[in-house]
Amino acid sequence: MPCYNEEAVLRQFYARTLEVIQGIPDYDFEFVFVNDGSRDETLAIMRELRAQDTRVSYVNLSRNFGKEIAMIAGIDYLQGDAAVIMDADLQDPPEMIPEMISWWEKGYDDICAKRRSRAGETFFKKWSSHTFYRILQHLTNIPIQPDVGDFRLLDKQCLNALRLMRESQRYTKGLFSWIGFNKKEILFDRDARAAGTTKWNYWKLMNLAIEGITSFTIAPLRAASFIGCLLAAAAIFYMAYIIIRTLLYGGDVPGYPSLVSIILFIGGIQFFFLGIIGEYLGRVFNESKFRPLYLVKDFNGRDVIEQRRPE
Repeated sequence: MPCYNEEAVLRQFYARTLEVIQGIPDYDFEFVFVNDGSRDETLAIMRELRAQDTRVSYVNLSRNFGKEIAMIAGIDYLQGDAAVIMDADLQDPPEMIPEMISWWEKGYDDICAKRRSRAGETFFKKWSSHTFYRILQHLTNIPIQPDVGDFRLLDKQCLNALRLMRESQRYTKGLFSWIGFNKKEILFDRDARAAGTTKWNYWKLMNLAIEGITSFTIAPLRAASFIGCLLAAAAIFYMAYIIIRTLLYGGDVPGYPSLVSIILFIGGIQFFFLGIIGEYLGRVFNESKFRPLYLVKDFNGRDVIEQRRPE
């Protein structure tokens, strides 16, 4: 469970999830909370839960690295034969865990919860999310699952596959699709947050969408090349037209506004595609530094001296 400023809901999440797993006697469970640089009492609550229940573990990151990084940190530190990734705001209902386990027992490796409805979200957010998934499906050759988030059960094989991928700019929803394995979608109605406020504003969601597109397709670069060729061909034909007209009828001053408009239009297109190229180049620059994905301040209250992924 990646957590950022979740003091208002964390105890409620633990109590509700504990009630669910107590009804599943055939398995041992552990809670792995990841404190992603929270500035409220989230870490103190994690320590409190750890003191009363030894099945609770927490990974305290040195600062806020973002949800995508917090998820891989939790995956690095968890143990067991399978894991359920959940948000701590109770939008992912813990009551679905038994159903996920039942499908896992039938041989599925990735049991993902597909949103049938999304309570507490605006029409624009629902529409933009739906549209983004459709666009990403058409841009990439990877079968991206629409309307499926991070809430899922992953077999140990899937977890080990995710641990192999150490890219710093992550779009985990795409990575879930990329690794493959035997997937099963189950439907659920997503509730509104039990307490607190969402940490995902439209700016962060837009940045996440850009991460998703640039992580799994080079279609924008191909589109830039294609449109550039079309504009170059149009410019050549227009230049030929101007030369022929000048030879036949002589030069004239009219047409200056349209010429300026064309220059500004082509210049704007060029800057736009330079931005696309810069986005991909920036990703290459960030990955070439080979920095660790995250730094851990302490794990279950013990300082982490050697920053490495635990075996």
